[in-house]
Amino acid sequence: MLTLVAFLVALGLLIAVHEYGHYRVAVACGVKVLRFSIGFGTTLFRWQPKHQKHGQSTEFVIGAFPVGGYVKMLDEREAPVAPGERHLAFNTQPLRARAAIVAAGPIANLLLAVLLYSAVSWYGQEEPKAVLGSPVAGSVAAQAGLQGGELVQRAGFEDGTLEPVRSFESLNWLLTRGALDGRDVRLELAGPDGAPAHDVVLPLSRLDTKEADAQLLHKVGLVAPWTRPVLGDVMAGGAAEKSGLRKGDVVVAVGATRIVDGRQLRDVIRASVRDSQPLAQAWRVERDNKTVVLSVLPQVVQDGAVAVGKIGAYVGAPPEFVTVRYGPLDGLWRGVTRTWEVSALTLRMMGKMVIGEASLKNLSGPLTIADYAGKSASLGLSQYLVFLALISVSLGVLNLLPLPVLDGGHLMYYLWEGVTGKSVSQAWMGRLQRGGVAVLLLMMSIALFNDVTRIFG
Repeated sequence: MLTLVAFLVALGLLIAVHEYGHYRVAVACGVKVLRFSIGFGTTLFRWQPKHQKHGQSTEFVIGAFPVGGYVKMLDEREAPVAPGERHLAFNTQPLRARAAIVAAGPIANLLLAVLLYSAVSWYGQEEPKAVLGSPVAGSVAAQAGLQGGELVQRAGFEDGTLEPVRSFESLNWLLTRGALDGRDVRLELAGPDGAPAHDVVLPLSRLDTKEADAQLLHKVGLVAPWTRPVLGDVMAGGAAEKSGLRKGDVVVAVGATRIVDGRQLRDVIRASVRDSQPLAQAWRVERDNKTVVLSVLPQVVQDGAVAVGKIGAYVGAPPEFVTVRYGPLDGLWRGVTRTWEVSALTLRMMGKMVIGEASLKNLSGPLTIADYAGKSASLGLSQYLVFLALISVSLGVLNLLPLPVLDGGHLMYYLWEGVTGKSVSQAWMGRLQRGGVAVLLLMMSIALFNDVTRIFG
C-alpha cells in the first residue's frame, strides 16, 4: 500500500508541476488557457475558480488515470477562434512566447528538483561517515591498495580539485559519476594516529561500465561504509552458539584472513563452503579484553542455486553516522549543482545508449519507479524527497529531448522557424509526430521489459 501511495503522490506532484509551468507562462504571455488537466479518462473532479486573470476562464480537471496531463490553450489549429479572441490564441503569439510556454514545463521540473535537493540539504539527514569498508576482491579499489577502515577527508576527479567529503553517500555519488563518465578519482585519506594524509587514485577510466546497476560499485570495490566486525544476537542452537561464539565478540581473523569490517566477515562466512560441505576454520576473537581462538563450523544453506555458509548470528554493527546539513546559501547551491550533475549524467547516459556505449538495460519504467518510490518512502522523508528530485530531473530532461511528441520536439520546430522564417508544414509535422510516437513507444516497451526482468526475473 505504501508503494502505491508513494508512487501516486510522486506521479501527481511531478505532472502537476510540469503542467503548471506551461500554464503559468501561457497566462503570463496573454494566451487563453481552456483546460488544465492532471490525468486522463473519466473526470473525477472539475472546478473553475471565480477569480482568474482577465481573459481567462480555465477549467481545472483531475482525471481517473494519473499517467500524464495537459494544458489546452485557445488555438486556431484545433478549433475556430472568434475574431475578438484571436490575440489570445497560442498560434498567433510571437515565436519567443510560444517557445517560452513550451519550455516552461521541463524547466518547472528542473526548478522543483533544485528546491527538493535544497530542502534535503537544509533539513539535514543522517548519513554514514566516509570510512571505507573492505574493498571487493579484485576490484579497482583493492588493486589501488585500499584495505578498509580508511577515512576519506577529501576527494575529487583527477583532473579537478579535491573537495571535503562529508559522508559515504557523497563519496558514493562521486564514484558513480566517475565510473559512468570514465574519469579517475583521487581520494585523500587521513593518516593513522595523526600521521600526514596521503592520496590514492582510483583509475575508474579503465572500467567497462555499460550498465548503471548494482555491479557498477562492485567493480569500483567500495560498496559499503566500514562497520565494526562484531557479533550481535546469537540464535539458540545455531552454528555460532555451538562453536562457542557470543554476542559482543569482535572478530579479528578467520583462518589466515584478517577481518577488517562486518561486510568482509559476512562474505567470509558465506564462502566457508567447499563442495557443498561446511568448512571449519579457526576464528580469533576479542572478548572481555582477551583474545580467544575458536573452531567455527558454519551451517550450509541454499541461496538460490548456490550453497553458502551461515552461522546463525547477527554479523556487523551499524556504521557510524554523521548529520549532514547545509546553511541557506550553501544548501541552495548544492541543490543547483546536484540538479545540474544529475541532468548532465542523464543526458550522457542517453547519448551512450544511442551510440551503443551503454546498455539499454539502463532504461527504467513505471514498475521500477513505483518500487523505488515505496522503498524511499519507507526510509524517511529525506530519502523520499531525494527520489522525487531524481525523477523530476529525469522528467525534465526527457521532455527536452528533440522528439516531436515531446516539448523538446516542439522547440526544434521553433528553432527551424527562427532560422528559416517559415514554420514546419502540417504534412511534415504529421510525419514527424508519427515517427516520434514510434520511438517513444519503443522506449516505453524496452523500459517496461527491463522493469519486469529486474523485479520478477
